[in-house]
Amino acid sequence: MAQTTPVIEDKAKLDDLNRFIDSVTGLEFPDSYLIAVLHKAQGIYGYLDKDVLKVISARMGIPISRIWGVCTFYHYFNLKPRGKYMISVCLGTACYVKGAQKVLQTIKEELRLEIGETTEDMLFTLQETRCLGACGLAPTMMINDRIYGELTSAKAIEILARLRAEGERK
Repeated sequence: MAQTTPVIEDKAKLDDLNRFIDSVTGLEFPDSYLIAVLHKAQGIYGYLDKDVLKVISARMGIPISRIWGVCTFYHYFNLKPRGKYMISVCLGTACYVKGAQKVLQTIKEELRLEIGETTEDMLFTLQETRCLGACGLAPTMMINDRIYGELTSAKAIEILARLRAEGERK
């Protein structure tokens, strides 16, 4: 049975991905660039949709099972859509001792989320991490690339409210 390339609705994004794949397929050992292609695809689409993985498989001649194995092995790759704001609450030793678990619980209740979930409005995705390298500011969380330190439950709720207001305006 011949494999068909799935239709991806956003032609500009698909063209961008295909150009990148074309740039590596002419190189020696093109399948060794799979991780780079997956990074590019995630950068374009925000996550690795199954249809996008099928396109990569067909274009690179790599079995989908191998691609899936790479995607699920590396923590960096997202297989589900993520929110505009990625919240990572640090549960490393310093943060944990200073109350990070309570802050995390407050965020879970405020957003009605569990770890790894995304709000219905696609604004927030919640995850935990073991160390953000800002132990002197414990407890901490990182939202996208910004560190927030010396957190309390009240301060976390204020930050979320501010981001929600900004996210809804855009």
